Amino acid sequence: RIEAARCPDVVVAQIDPKKLRKKQTVNISISGCQPAPEGYSPTLKWQQQQVANFSAVRQSLNKHRNHWRSQHLDSNVTMPKSEDEEGWKKFCLGERVHSEIDALSDNENLGIDYIKVGFPPLLSIVSRMNQATVTSVLEYLISWFGEKKFTPELGRWLYALLACLEKPLLPEAHSLIRQLARRCSEVRVLEENKNEEQISALNLIICLVSRYFDQRDLADEPS
Repeated sequence: RIEAARCPDVVVAQIDPKKLRKKQTVNISISGCQPAPEGYSPTLKWQQQQVANFSAVRQSLNKHRNHWRSQHLDSNVTMPKSEDEEGWKKFCLGERVHSEIDALSDNENLGIDYIKVGFPPLLSIVSRMNQATVTSVLEYLISWFGEKKFTPELGRWLYALLACLEKPLLPEAHSLIRQLARRCSEVRVLEENKNEEQISALNLIICLVSRYFDQRDLADEPS
């Protein structure tokens, strides 16, 4: 008892982290993304600029969300219910992409049929989506992307939904965006023709997930 009384209540071990690093045998990849093929990787300056632009978009969306939510939707816009997976896929991607219809009929050239080509992620639309809906739609589109090719319609919606995610991220949202980044890296590796527009879109999503969300997902949005 006398010896125990002489011991301090709290003992802190003095550990040299350099020694631990030398003995480390397992390296864990943060994002699990496949490395970009030669010539496909964006510059650091480009990545930093995209993160800055994305941050500005998020702040603007948060600032004006109530205004855009109050705007009337066109009569032809009917947003699906949150749990309607097929409805959201058709709403975002259009029947043509969702059903993989390539041919255009003559009467379709007279104007834009959003039912067939999909509705763009207008501010008046995404501002009406709560976080549960944003996460659900993101999950639907990522699931679709897991077996389908990347399209401009998909890219626009993925960017908009990422901009709508509130921080700190919920665990399921964090898991979804990492899954998205991994899928983008897989598609990038398989891109043989080096379609610059598509490569840039894939790099943009990977960049935002790894440099914006993974680095700052526990921080509050700057004022």
